[in-house]
Amino acid sequence: MDMEIDDSPEGEKTEPTVVMLVGAPGSGKSTFCDTVMRSSRRPWVRVCQDTINNGKAGTKAQCLKMAINALKESNSIFIDRCNLDRDQRSEFVKLGGAEVEVHAVVLDLPAQVCISRSVKRTGHEGNLQGGRAAAVVNRMLQSKELPKLSEGFSRITFCYSDKDVENAVSSYSLLGPKDTLPSGCFGQKNTNAKSQLGIMKFFKKVNALPGPASKEASTSQESNEKTAKKEENLSLIPSAQLTSTDIIPTLAFPSISTADFQFDLEKAADIIVEKVEEFLPMLGNARVVLVDLSHGSKILSLVKTKASQKNIDSARFFTFVGDITKLRSEGGLQCSAIANAANWRLKPGGGGVNASIFMAAGSDLEAATRQRANSLLPGKAVVVALPSTCPLVCAEGITHVIHVLGPNMNPKRPNYLNNDYTNGCKILREAYTSLFEGFLSIIKNQSKLPKRRNETTRSGSGGEEIKEDPERNKKCKGLQDVVIADESNTGAVGHVRDGGKSKSKGWGSWALALYNIAMQPDRHENIVLEVLDDIVVINDQYPKARKHLLIIARQEGLDRFADAQREHLQLLQKMHDVGSKWVKRFWDDDPSLVFRLGYHSVPSMRQLHLHVISQDFDSDHLKNKKHWNSFTSSFFRDSVDVMEEINVQGMATVASEDVLTAELRCHRCKSAHPSIPKLKSHIRSCRAPFPDHFLQNNRLLTHPDSETD
Repeated sequence: MDMEIDDSPEGEKTEPTVVMLVGAPGSGKSTFCDTVMRSSRRPWVRVCQDTINNGKAGTKAQCLKMAINALKESNSIFIDRCNLDRDQRSEFVKLGGAEVEVHAVVLDLPAQVCISRSVKRTGHEGNLQGGRAAAVVNRMLQSKELPKLSEGFSRITFCYSDKDVENAVSSYSLLGPKDTLPSGCFGQKNTNAKSQLGIMKFFKKVNALPGPASKEASTSQESNEKTAKKEENLSLIPSAQLTSTDIIPTLAFPSISTADFQFDLEKAADIIVEKVEEFLPMLGNARVVLVDLSHGSKILSLVKTKASQKNIDSARFFTFVGDITKLRSEGGLQCSAIANAANWRLKPGGGGVNASIFMAAGSDLEAATRQRANSLLPGKAVVVALPSTCPLVCAEGITHVIHVLGPNMNPKRPNYLNNDYTNGCKILREAYTSLFEGFLSIIKNQSKLPKRRNETTRSGSGGEEIKEDPERNKKCKGLQDVVIADESNTGAVGHVRDGGKSKSKGWGSWALALYNIAMQPDRHENIVLEVLDDIVVINDQYPKARKHLLIIARQEGLDRFADAQREHLQLLQKMHDVGSKWVKRFWDDDPSLVFRLGYHSVPSMRQLHLHVISQDFDSDHLKNKKHWNSFTSSFFRDSVDVMEEINVQGMATVASEDVLTAELRCHRCKSAHPSIPKLKSHIRSCRAPFPDHFLQNNRLLTHPDSETD
């Protein structure tokens, strides 16, 4: 354990901070820690996985235990691991809370710098040096996932050069025991495509190195080039078009009435925290963020302290310093809605937030507001949906503005309350109630929108016909005997004809096969393995592994897991238990089989169904990138995670379909492969341990007597 002795004045309380270093080997993480700890006045503990086991490499669990013990002693912590993907970071982010901020310092230095340092160094703590280091660094850089504030960080600092690193070192070195740094995202720039291209160009030189590094680098070069070209093209697409379905709904709002209307800050802070605490449980996984322009904002400080005292989840309610009209472009914070501290006329003008929002949104906001209301009473709010042409939508991804009017304590402004705080507090509570109810209505309305692409024949942008997935067509033929011709009794909508052109509405007829099996299993005895009052079990007609079952719910109205709520938890648990029972049956024949139980975020067939799939992926039916990524990426949601999220949040997160087009990577070692045949060949011999997050929370089911990594 590397630890700096606290020489702070006696009695001065330390505000502990968790700082996660994010970067490839050779990026300078250990040097960063050592430099800060030599000069800082606050007590630091360095948690390094390379040395945690009596000077030798240890485990993530050991790192977590050491970090928890250090925080109990009011020490700040450096997490000195690579932390290059969200799953690796998630457990450490949870160390934060009301009293502990979690920061990330991203050392995103050029690939050639990291590789050169790693190859040349000697006596490295983790013994990652020489020729082998080049291939390891390259592999890590290809799969890196930069941190986001939405993971739970209160501050992220991006460093792209040695100068950036020096500045970050200075910021943390100067921290006293009670000092804090501003929240937000600092220094980020769009370097993904350039970084990928830089890695490719550098590895053309590294490939000449002798030994395994050269061989391993060359096998992934083709994949790297394709990835870089793709990312380079993506950088030309307007940012608003890159939003995905799994972005967390977020409301950013200013403090109502405390600027021009001169409302007492202490009273306002109490009401903000009171209303956030009341509404947060109703908002599912959504977040609310209090925003101000000034780092020295007193209202931000008051609210942050009061929220901590109430133990409000800091990942779902936090304060943020920045321009409310530029939170994504300048602060890295994606918001779906922003609140405007409006005037009663609902018009541009004046100063502060109202003027800024109307100016940033242009004439679109004024026109859209006029359609909703002409004026506003104190304590009320009005939700305005922005047209797609609005600059706030295009530049910031904001879909709604909520105008809200609070009480006025300024004698020079309309509706002056003459310092009547009894009435003023009542109106301010009403204002925040109206604001959060407006945000809740946005969430509910958006949740009713289709979250899936059409599964049937549709028209492309040029009018051409886009054909269905061939595998789906085959599955349709394989189940044609279970599709009921008359759909009028199913409640589903099939095709309609318009001028001879086929259009899709809702679920196509072929996609109703599972629904029909679930509702009338007696008609399909030849394919049903087990029937219960609320569950049916069948083999997947086109399995993607040696063992692949579907556990289908028999309840109406449950098309997919996104429809499930807390009232369905008992059914979800039963589906999981039935799947686990079948896994044990399979183990009787082959105890080496390893399984995952989970749901597709956007299923191709109607009716909630749980996949029980072995992790060998030994199947002739697994033929393309979409098949592979639908079971090995974030698109596949583990059953235990879905139940946990619904229990806590009231609904589960739906991952984006964008991941289905990602490159082919081994689900164990994460190595990249150019084609399905080469990937399958690799899988048959890969003995790498499964990623850590698979081994947590019972996501991976292995036989008790097996020695699966």
